[in-house]
Amino acid sequence: MKKVPIIFFIGSFFIFRGFSVLLMIVQTIIKGDIVLKTFILSLQHVLAMYAGAVIVPILVAKGLGLTAEQTTYLVSVDIFMCGVATFLQVYRGKFTGIGLPVVLGCTFTALAPMITIGKSAGLATMYGSIFVSGLVVVLIAPIFAKVAKLFPPVVTGSVVTIIGITLVPTAMNYIAGGEDVSDFGNPKYILLACITLAIILVIFKFTTGFIQSIAILIGIVVGTVIASFMGMVSFDKVLGADWFQHPTPFKFSGFEFHGSSILTFVIVGIVSMIESTGVYYALGNICNQEVKEPDLRRGYLAEGLAVMIGSLVNAFPYTTYSQNVGLVQISGVKSKKVMYVMVLLLLVFGSIPKIGALATIVPQPVLGGAMISMFGMVLAYGVKMLGNTDFAKQENLMIIACSVGLGLGVTTVPTAFSQLPSFVRMFTDSGIVLGTIVAIVMNLIFNRKSKLKNN
Repeated sequence: MKKVPIIFFIGSFFIFRGFSVLLMIVQTIIKGDIVLKTFILSLQHVLAMYAGAVIVPILVAKGLGLTAEQTTYLVSVDIFMCGVATFLQVYRGKFTGIGLPVVLGCTFTALAPMITIGKSAGLATMYGSIFVSGLVVVLIAPIFAKVAKLFPPVVTGSVVTIIGITLVPTAMNYIAGGEDVSDFGNPKYILLACITLAIILVIFKFTTGFIQSIAILIGIVVGTVIASFMGMVSFDKVLGADWFQHPTPFKFSGFEFHGSSILTFVIVGIVSMIESTGVYYALGNICNQEVKEPDLRRGYLAEGLAVMIGSLVNAFPYTTYSQNVGLVQISGVKSKKVMYVMVLLLLVFGSIPKIGALATIVPQPVLGGAMISMFGMVLAYGVKMLGNTDFAKQENLMIIACSVGLGLGVTTVPTAFSQLPSFVRMFTDSGIVLGTIVAIVMNLIFNRKSKLKNN
């Protein structure tokens, strides 16, 4: 009986809030050929984040020993919730939503804690802790937004650069076939990735306008077709998927609360807020929109609300996806209409697993070839943001050197801090987190030092 009010609440929330958005989409459809362009651009965004979105539920399901049916639900509900979470960010409301082309997906930072806590304390404790962490993000959002002054160009540029650096190894693993294959590094995988990347570069170089803006999508589609002739495409997942799946409140369990588990996921939430801040500033820069304190507050509130709603349907903690920043920069498309259609696609894909499974047939080398251009663009944009830094000050050079150096170091040597206590490793196991903390702390120290000198 408790499930009915929750369903009614969630449904009512999105019906009333999304009504104006749906009207705008309908008006767009009436205009004719704009529809096809908008759809293709939106699909490109979906494909850019799809692989990263589905891998978390798959790994969590494997780590917790869930059944195939439970795994299917996790994947479907995750894609559906990605749409809900993205809508909460893109739609600029009075209290929530940053209003930038932000894409949200399940955070990799929560992967290890979910498996560990899920196995040791149970699913109820895991999801209860996720819910509380989302609530904490909502509560501290106004305070966290006030520290935006701690993120000058030397900090934000370093963070975005680190984000790009930490993403590149994922692309390289995909290029080599993926870590789960027995013939990792097979030349055919590398060849396929290179062909995909070459197609993207040729289209980007010799075309303009709309065709250039969907270079990533064309590269992925053509690369997948070529891969099919190489025997690397399987439709088994599509054939085995169900036709319909809907999010169910408390599908696996209700909520239980344990102090240490809650603390762990609160840390995960704060880490996600730090990562999101860099993405907000990067997208604001790309879209020529100054990100102010109220914008940050609405962004954090949307992220926290997404985490809370996700826990109700036994999904995951959500955060901003950096790969889509590179896509926005490459395509030059900043329209909210594209993002709203993307939201609808995610909701459809999450409701119809058989359709959503089509995106999973794309071979990892094809995705790797596309990811190199997208992730590399994130890195390049971080360097561009650093261009606003006063390089005449040695202090700024040292901040960049230490933060980016440690971020790269943890990425290349992930076991460097493996002997530290687990609580400390929450901050040191991620190159993004460690690099961000170092950049913030060093900036505070050097700024304070400079002020004292001036006095």
